[in-house]
Amino acid sequence: MSKETINRLKELDIEDFIWTIYIGIIIMSFYSNSFERKYFIYKNKYDKEKYRKINIVIFSILLIVYLYFLKSSIDDLKKLKKSDDYKKKKLVILSFIASLSIVISGVIFLYIAFIDQDLDVEIAFN
Repeated sequence: MSKETINRLKELDIEDFIWTIYIGIIIMSFYSNSFERKYFIYKNKYDKEKYRKINIVIFSILLIVYLYFLKSSIDDLKKLKKSDDYKKKKLVILSFIASLSIVISGVIFLYIAFIDQDLDVEIAFN
């Protein structure tokens, strides 16, 4: 196998691990929603704080995952050669822009999770 094939297989292993993280995030999101629901029904401050803390953990984990993908996109940008065709260059650049945008959105969502103590804004893992 070529070095490039071996590297792609390693990337797939990491992506499989990230999918398991996403499954955990989904489960945590259901759990945090139960606290949010209880807060809106009973106005219990404990439920509100539990919901907020879980969301901070969720968005912190997501930001780490998003940063991994941004680093991967930056690495792909660095690997581009002048001899690469236009389509490949365009796709790598677009992938970088998308990854950067996701990191920015992750930072914003994490900021909201920290600042929104009154649960004025609904934030969700997307």
